[in-house]
Amino acid sequence: MGLRCFNHLLMVAALTGATTVHAAVRVVTERNDSTDATAGFKFKNIPAPARQDAAATGTFTLVEGSIDPNGGGLAVLNDGRLPTTEDQPARNLFFNARTAGGRLHLDLGRLIDVRAVNSYSWHAGQRAPQVYRLFASDGLDPKFNPKPTAGIDPVSVGWRWIADVDTRAGDREPGGQHGANIADPDGTLGRFQHLLFDCSRTTRDDPFDQTFYSEIDVIDASAPAVVEILADAEPEPVRHSFETKDGRYKLTLDTTIAPDLTAWATNHLVPVMQEWYPRIVALLPSEDFVAPERVLILFRDDMGGTPASAGGGRINCNLDWFRRNLRGEAVGSVVHEMVHVVQQYGRPLRGVPGRTRPPGWLVEGIPDYIRWFLYEPASRGAEITARNFERARFDGNYRISANFLNWVVEQHGPDTMVKLNAAAREGRYRDALWEELTGKTVQQLGDAWREEHRIRLGLPAAVEPAKTLSP
Repeated sequence: MGLRCFNHLLMVAALTGATTVHAAVRVVTERNDSTDATAGFKFKNIPAPARQDAAATGTFTLVEGSIDPNGGGLAVLNDGRLPTTEDQPARNLFFNARTAGGRLHLDLGRLIDVRAVNSYSWHAGQRAPQVYRLFASDGLDPKFNPKPTAGIDPVSVGWRWIADVDTRAGDREPGGQHGANIADPDGTLGRFQHLLFDCSRTTRDDPFDQTFYSEIDVIDASAPAVVEILADAEPEPVRHSFETKDGRYKLTLDTTIAPDLTAWATNHLVPVMQEWYPRIVALLPSEDFVAPERVLILFRDDMGGTPASAGGGRINCNLDWFRRNLRGEAVGSVVHEMVHVVQQYGRPLRGVPGRTRPPGWLVEGIPDYIRWFLYEPASRGAEITARNFERARFDGNYRISANFLNWVVEQHGPDTMVKLNAAAREGRYRDALWEELTGKTVQQLGDAWREEHRIRLGLPAAVEPAKTLSP
């Protein structure tokens, strides 16, 4: 039977956060926002992750899709270790961005009476919600296929559909911890050895669209009570708070794992942020937009080769990279990330028909424009030279696109940038906007910008291929 056949159960679901999938099975979902999330994944109605559940001795395999190599791989799903922060790729499994998702097979190694399946995820943005279909099998059907790839209905090859899980909730902010509990309140889900998770992306409006799956538990109805995973011990946070010069914004500096950088950050980084965060807000206004009033600057040691990143109201700084670049690009990289904090292109108008995302070169070009041409123009870090001219395309990303945007501002005024940013933030960016603002297409602008640099550099004009004359 379908959801609509159980109106009385749906009323209960609306009150408790549960979603009824059929007469026996029920999915309960919960979310802790960023302020309530803890490393132990504590929910009101969903059990905390367990370390002696049936999945702990099972084996996950990839059936369909491609796993992002920046994550921790399949082993993190049942290793009994939880992420300690909301953006810890190595403690999560997630599929490659902008793919449809994928399918995961869990072989429990033996038939068990499955009482419940619980899944947990944690991220600051669109990678937090869970969207998947759960199938199960005892593996005894002669037509059983343990690896039904895309295009194969698992039910047709010996699997039983159990439930659909979707922890998204309309216009509510997606970030935080998400938990899902799949169970039969009156008994067990069935006797199974195999589980299939058919995972989907969480949105098509954000490049970061794949769930950060932290842990998956399977509860054996016949086994002793499971034991909660003990979260890794976390050091006491070392945080220092500052206000911007206008008193409107609060900056919090977390140097818990980088005490040696506290003095440098306080004396060199914070003063720049105090001055430039309000300036960036003023440079990128739009109607009814309110920039984040609290910004956390966090030093981390799990960012691989990424110097810095931003999400929501948080700026992540790669500890090792910063130690090597204190006298170089360290401060400028944070200015770039502050622009991302103010842009907020991924948050508003989710689900609104017709909403579009701006191209990546514009998303990254605007922060580099503000950094290289407004904050530190004397460094000339985004110049077009004879050496990089061949790569000089308006959509070349980062510094090259920043140079193009600076040229556009010089030619058509700073209001052009304001209107482009507003359109990107409000989900109404389109290439035709360039012609409306400047009278030229973005390609025509790019050609004129490139030609101006070619002449200034004294480079020869491109040789056009000879035309073949018709007989």
